[in-house]
Amino acid sequence: PQHDKEPVFAVSVTPAVSGRLMSYLEVNGDIESSSNIDVYAEKAGEVVSVNVALGQYVSEGQTIARVDPSRPGQRYVPNPVTAPISGMITSLPVRVGATVSMTSAIARISRTQDLIITTNVAERFTGLMHTGLSAEVRLEAFPEVIFTARVSEVSPVVDPVTRSMTVKLVFTGNRDGVKTGMFAEVRIITTVKNNIIKIPLQALVKRGEQQFVFVAKDAQSVEKREVVSGIEVDNKLEITKGLVAGELIVVEGQRSLGDGSKIRVIREIPGLPAEDTIGGGEK
Repeated sequence: PQHDKEPVFAVSVTPAVSGRLMSYLEVNGDIESSSNIDVYAEKAGEVVSVNVALGQYVSEGQTIARVDPSRPGQRYVPNPVTAPISGMITSLPVRVGATVSMTSAIARISRTQDLIITTNVAERFTGLMHTGLSAEVRLEAFPEVIFTARVSEVSPVVDPVTRSMTVKLVFTGNRDGVKTGMFAEVRIITTVKNNIIKIPLQALVKRGEQQFVFVAKDAQSVEKREVVSGIEVDNKLEITKGLVAGELIVVEGQRSLGDGSKIRVIREIPGLPAEDTIGGGEK
């Protein structure tokens, strides 16, 4: 039998997909209470009793401690220090026998039902930030769980020392088990593009100023096609010109190809999901 002298290249192909692509900014943050109130004694004196424990829930008006303002020659009844709001005791720096002034905090009460995430965004990304942006949150304590949040507050100023801006987020879904002080990895979704063509980044070939893909025309040969690319997120690439959904492009074996090269498809890889998820566990 007569053999075709033209080489045949073994390749893998995947379809170009129409769908959504989201870009995001990854930052670290801390879980805090949205409302913290420090509690002070009305008069200076000695702490004669501490009636609560760290982590305890207290109701508005509940006695937290008693302070005796008595001095030599003057005896007074110990003053109760009461909770101005209901919440959890998240700081309790005093001990029985300690002397406190009217500017010494007896305790800190936090409204733990209103948890927020506080993070800092580098100055170069501040233009991307605005309230309402969605985010995904991961916590070390729950590595398998993705919590949802949204940006609720963007600082109007950039810190001149850290060159960053404070951004606060609120949880929008389940937050069972989340506690103040936890460390959070936050991905703030900055751009959502719908109904775009996307391909795996590895399918793109760059030679000099050109960037192109190889389109499998009939499972036997390829067409070298110049494309225009858009955003790239987690090795997924938007193609703004040159491809339509469903066209099969070469993702493995394309480095040796030229326009019209003969191919043998050894594997057809499923296309990217039309619905986009961010991150995919990558850093």
